[in-house]
Amino acid sequence: MLTARQRLLALLTLCLALLAPFPAHAADRAPAHAADRAPVRNPVVLVHGYNADPGVWGSLREDLRAAGYADSELFSWGYDTHRSVNEVLAGQLGAYVEEVRRQTGAARVDVVSHSFGSLVSRWYVKFGGGTATVGHWISLAGPNHGTSTAWACALWDQACRDMTPGSYVVKNLAAGDETPGAVTYATFWSDCDEVVNPDSSVPLAGAVNTPVGCLDHNALLGDDATSAGVRAFLAS
Repeated sequence: MLTARQRLLALLTLCLALLAPFPAHAADRAPAHAADRAPVRNPVVLVHGYNADPGVWGSLREDLRAAGYADSELFSWGYDTHRSVNEVLAGQLGAYVEEVRRQTGAARVDVVSHSFGSLVSRWYVKFGGGTATVGHWISLAGPNHGTSTAWACALWDQACRDMTPGSYVVKNLAAGDETPGAVTYATFWSDCDEVVNPDSSVPLAGAVNTPVGCLDHNALLGDDATSAGVRAFLAS
Protein backbone atom coordinates (compact mmCIF):
# COMPACT_ATOMS: atom_id res chain seq x y z
CA MET A 1 0.00 0.00 0.00
CA LEU A 2 1.24 3.48 -0.89
CA THR A 3 2.10 5.82 1.90
CA ALA A 4 0.56 9.27 2.07
CA ARG A 5 3.85 10.78 0.89
CA GLN A 6 3.97 8.44 -2.14
CA ARG A 7 0.35 9.22 -3.06
CA LEU A 8 1.14 12.95 -2.88
CA LEU A 9 4.18 12.57 -5.17
CA ALA A 10 2.15 10.54 -7.68
CA LEU A 11 -0.57 13.18 -7.69
CA LEU A 12 1.97 15.97 -8.28
CA THR A 13 3.56 14.02 -11.15
CA LEU A 14 0.16 13.54 -12.81
CA CYS A 15 -0.66 17.26 -12.50
CA LEU A 16 2.67 18.27 -14.06
CA ALA A 17 2.10 15.86 -16.94
CA LEU A 18 -1.35 17.32 -17.62
CA LEU A 19 -0.03 20.88 -17.58
CA ALA A 20 2.84 20.17 -19.99
CA PRO A 21 2.17 21.26 -23.63
CA PHE A 22 1.39 18.45 -26.05
CA PRO A 23 4.00 18.05 -28.81
CA ALA A 24 2.64 18.92 -32.24
CA HIS A 25 2.41 15.98 -34.59
CA ALA A 26 4.10 16.27 -37.98
CA ALA A 27 0.69 16.17 -39.68
CA ASP A 28 -0.47 19.08 -37.54
CA ARG A 29 2.58 21.14 -38.45
CA ALA A 30 2.44 20.46 -42.20
CA PRO A 31 -0.22 23.05 -43.14
CA ALA A 32 1.76 25.83 -41.49
CA HIS A 33 4.92 24.85 -43.34
CA ALA A 34 2.99 24.57 -46.60
CA ALA A 35 1.52 28.02 -46.04
CA ASP A 36 5.02 29.38 -45.40
CA ARG A 37 6.17 27.96 -48.73
CA ALA A 38 3.11 29.09 -50.71
CA PRO A 39 3.95 31.90 -53.16
CA VAL A 40 2.39 35.29 -52.59
CA ARG A 41 0.65 36.10 -55.88
CA ASN A 42 -1.63 38.95 -56.86
CA PRO A 43 -4.84 38.29 -58.77
CA VAL A 44 -4.59 39.40 -62.40
CA VAL A 45 -6.98 41.86 -64.07
CA LEU A 46 -6.95 41.67 -67.88
CA VAL A 47 -8.02 44.83 -69.75
CA HIS A 48 -8.79 44.42 -73.46
CA GLY A 49 -8.40 47.02 -76.18
CA TYR A 50 -10.52 49.08 -78.55
CA ASN A 51 -13.47 47.36 -80.27
CA ALA A 52 -12.66 44.13 -78.40
CA ASP A 53 -14.04 42.12 -75.49
CA PRO A 54 -12.74 39.84 -72.71
CA GLY A 55 -12.68 36.89 -75.11
CA VAL A 56 -9.36 38.10 -76.55
CA TRP A 57 -7.60 36.83 -73.42
CA GLY A 58 -8.34 33.14 -73.97
CA SER A 59 -4.78 32.17 -74.88
CA LEU A 60 -3.08 34.10 -72.09
CA ARG A 61 -5.58 32.85 -69.53
CA GLU A 62 -4.77 29.26 -70.52
CA ASP A 63 -1.05 29.97 -70.15
CA LEU A 64 -1.57 31.57 -66.74
CA ARG A 65 -3.61 28.59 -65.58
CA ALA A 66 -0.86 26.28 -66.78
CA ALA A 67 1.58 28.38 -64.73
CA GLY A 68 -0.45 27.70 -61.58
CA TYR A 69 -3.07 30.45 -61.47
CA ALA A 70 -6.56 29.40 -60.44
CA ASP A 71 -9.62 30.73 -62.25
CA SER A 72 -10.44 32.57 -59.02
CA GLU A 73 -7.24 34.60 -59.51
CA LEU A 74 -7.94 35.66 -63.11
CA PHE A 75 -10.36 38.46 -63.99
CA SER A 76 -11.22 39.84 -67.44
CA TRP A 77 -12.82 43.29 -67.34
CA GLY A 78 -15.28 44.12 -70.11
CA TYR A 79 -16.22 47.73 -70.93
CA ASP A 80 -17.53 50.10 -73.60
CA THR A 81 -14.42 51.02 -75.57
CA HIS A 82 -15.98 54.13 -77.11
CA ARG A 83 -16.09 56.15 -73.87
CA SER A 84 -13.72 58.72 -72.40
CA VAL A 85 -10.57 57.40 -70.72
CA ASN A 86 -10.33 60.01 -67.99
CA GLU A 87 -13.98 60.88 -67.44
CA VAL A 88 -15.56 57.42 -67.49
CA LEU A 89 -13.44 54.35 -68.05
CA ALA A 90 -10.60 54.78 -65.55
CA GLY A 91 -13.15 55.22 -62.76
CA GLN A 92 -15.05 52.12 -63.85
CA LEU A 93 -11.82 50.13 -63.87
CA GLY A 94 -11.05 51.43 -60.39
CA ALA A 95 -14.40 50.19 -59.14
CA TYR A 96 -13.77 46.81 -60.75
CA VAL A 97 -10.35 46.53 -59.10
CA GLU A 98 -11.93 47.28 -55.72
CA GLU A 99 -14.44 44.48 -56.30
CA VAL A 100 -11.63 42.07 -57.20
CA ARG A 101 -9.76 43.04 -54.04
CA ARG A 102 -12.91 42.53 -51.99
CA GLN A 103 -13.55 39.09 -53.49
CA THR A 104 -9.98 37.86 -53.15
CA GLY A 105 -8.80 39.70 -50.03
CA ALA A 106 -5.72 40.83 -51.98
CA ALA A 107 -4.06 44.15 -51.16
CA ARG A 108 -2.93 44.61 -54.76
CA VAL A 109 -3.78 43.28 -58.21
CA ASP A 110 -1.62 42.90 -61.32
CA VAL A 111 -2.92 44.50 -64.51
CA VAL A 112 -2.27 43.25 -68.05
CA SER A 113 -3.68 45.50 -70.75
CA HIS A 114 -3.76 45.44 -74.53
CA SER A 115 -3.83 48.41 -76.91
CA PHE A 116 -6.36 51.10 -75.82
CA GLY A 117 -6.72 49.33 -72.48
CA SER A 118 -3.21 50.55 -71.67
CA LEU A 119 -4.39 54.16 -71.59
CA VAL A 120 -7.39 53.30 -69.42
CA SER A 121 -5.35 51.36 -66.90
CA ARG A 122 -2.49 53.89 -66.87
CA TRP A 123 -4.92 56.71 -66.07
CA TYR A 124 -6.34 54.66 -63.21
CA VAL A 125 -2.85 53.95 -61.87
CA LYS A 126 -1.54 57.50 -62.20
CA PHE A 127 -4.61 59.55 -61.32
CA GLY A 128 -7.15 57.15 -59.81
CA GLY A 129 -5.31 55.75 -56.82
CA GLY A 130 -3.91 52.71 -58.60
CA THR A 131 -0.38 53.27 -57.31
CA ALA A 132 -1.66 51.87 -54.00
CA THR A 133 -3.59 48.93 -55.45
CA VAL A 134 -1.57 47.71 -58.46
CA GLY A 135 1.59 45.61 -58.13
CA HIS A 136 2.60 44.88 -61.72
CA TRP A 137 1.32 46.78 -64.76
CA ILE A 138 1.84 45.44 -68.28
CA SER A 139 1.03 47.00 -71.65
CA LEU A 140 0.85 44.89 -74.80
CA ALA A 141 1.01 47.13 -77.90
CA GLY A 142 -0.40 50.12 -76.04
CA PRO A 143 -0.56 53.50 -77.84
CA ASN A 144 1.03 55.04 -74.77
CA HIS A 145 2.21 58.18 -76.58
CA GLY A 146 -0.63 58.20 -79.07
CA THR A 147 -1.11 56.69 -82.52
CA SER A 148 -1.75 58.50 -85.78
CA THR A 149 -4.13 55.76 -86.93
CA ALA A 150 -6.64 56.98 -84.34
CA TRP A 151 -7.29 60.07 -86.46
CA ALA A 152 -9.33 57.81 -88.77
CA CYS A 153 -12.14 57.59 -86.19
CA ALA A 154 -11.45 60.64 -84.01
CA LEU A 155 -14.20 62.72 -85.62
CA TRP A 156 -17.01 60.65 -84.07
CA ASP A 157 -15.40 58.57 -81.31
CA GLN A 158 -14.11 59.86 -77.97
CA ALA A 159 -11.82 56.89 -77.37
CA CYS A 160 -10.15 57.49 -80.73
CA ARG A 161 -9.63 61.14 -79.83
CA ASP A 162 -8.01 60.01 -76.58
CA MET A 163 -5.58 57.84 -78.57
CA THR A 164 -4.42 60.57 -80.96
CA PRO A 165 -0.92 62.00 -80.47
CA GLY A 166 -1.02 65.10 -78.26
CA SER A 167 -4.51 64.40 -76.89
CA TYR A 168 -5.46 65.51 -73.38
CA VAL A 169 -5.09 61.92 -72.16
CA VAL A 170 -1.74 61.26 -73.85
CA LYS A 171 -0.24 64.57 -72.69
CA ASN A 172 -1.28 64.11 -69.07
CA LEU A 173 -0.07 60.54 -68.91
CA ALA A 174 3.32 61.61 -70.30
CA ALA A 175 3.68 64.61 -67.97
CA GLY A 176 6.16 64.17 -65.13
CA ASP A 177 6.77 60.57 -64.15
CA GLU A 178 5.43 58.10 -66.75
CA THR A 179 5.74 55.19 -64.30
CA PRO A 180 4.80 56.59 -60.87
CA GLY A 181 4.62 54.92 -57.48
CA ALA A 182 5.79 51.53 -56.28
CA VAL A 183 4.16 49.78 -59.25
CA THR A 184 6.52 47.83 -61.53
CA TYR A 185 5.87 48.54 -65.21
CA ALA A 186 6.51 46.61 -68.42
CA THR A 187 5.65 47.09 -72.09
CA PHE A 188 5.85 44.68 -75.02
CA TRP A 189 6.01 46.24 -78.48
CA SER A 190 6.28 45.20 -82.11
CA ASP A 191 8.45 46.97 -84.66
CA CYS A 192 5.85 46.47 -87.40
CA ASP A 193 2.60 47.17 -85.54
CA GLU A 194 -0.01 48.21 -88.10
CA VAL A 195 -2.19 49.95 -85.48
CA VAL A 196 0.28 51.79 -83.23
CA ASN A 197 2.13 54.39 -85.25
CA PRO A 198 4.92 55.09 -84.55
CA ASP A 199 6.03 51.82 -82.97
CA SER A 200 8.05 53.84 -80.46
CA SER A 201 4.78 55.02 -78.90
CA VAL A 202 4.62 51.90 -76.72
CA PRO A 203 7.75 52.00 -74.48
CA LEU A 204 7.67 54.09 -71.30
CA ALA A 205 10.44 55.73 -69.33
CA GLY A 206 11.02 53.70 -66.19
CA ALA A 207 9.40 50.51 -67.53
CA VAL A 208 10.90 47.22 -68.68
CA ASN A 209 10.38 47.64 -72.42
CA THR A 210 10.59 44.42 -74.44
CA PRO A 211 10.60 44.26 -78.27
CA VAL A 212 8.80 41.17 -79.57
CA GLY A 213 9.90 41.36 -83.20
CA CYS A 214 7.61 41.81 -86.18
CA LEU A 215 4.13 40.92 -84.98
CA ASP A 216 0.73 42.25 -85.96
CA HIS A 217 -1.04 44.36 -83.35
CA ASN A 218 -3.36 41.59 -82.16
CA ALA A 219 -0.78 38.83 -82.56
CA LEU A 220 0.81 39.80 -79.24
CA LEU A 221 -2.27 38.36 -77.54
CA GLY A 222 -1.46 34.82 -78.64
CA ASP A 223 2.30 34.91 -79.14
CA ASP A 224 4.10 32.28 -77.06
CA ALA A 225 7.23 34.35 -76.43
CA THR A 226 5.19 37.37 -75.37
CA SER A 227 3.11 35.20 -73.04
CA ALA A 228 6.29 33.77 -71.50
CA GLY A 229 7.60 37.30 -70.98
CA VAL A 230 4.35 38.37 -69.32
CA ARG A 231 4.37 35.39 -66.96
CA ALA A 232 8.02 35.94 -66.06
CA PHE A 233 7.38 39.60 -65.30
CA LEU A 234 4.36 38.81 -63.14
CA ALA A 235 6.50 36.36 -61.17
CA SER A 236 9.28 38.92 -60.63
